[in-house]
Amino acid sequence: MTERVGPDQSAANEDLTPLERLALMQTQHRTLDQKIIELQARPWQNQLLVQRLKKEKLRLKESIERLKDDIIPDLNA
Repeated sequence: MTERVGPDQSAANEDLTPLERLALMQTQHRTLDQKIIELQARPWQNQLLVQRLKKEKLRLKESIERLKDDIIPDLNA
């Protein structure tokens, strides 16, 4: 059985534009942030999981900044 791709879904092998990748990464960053906040609100939080998610969020933030630098030209150049 094959899975159909709807009009609002992209094919998995379709390349994203830099702006689409940026939007996707920003959404993932916000999602991680919310998940971290929810985990920290629990008194029985899994500290190891929170730490891992924070590292992942930081790597994602750094990737977002690099992509922004690639998209927006350096005005001093």
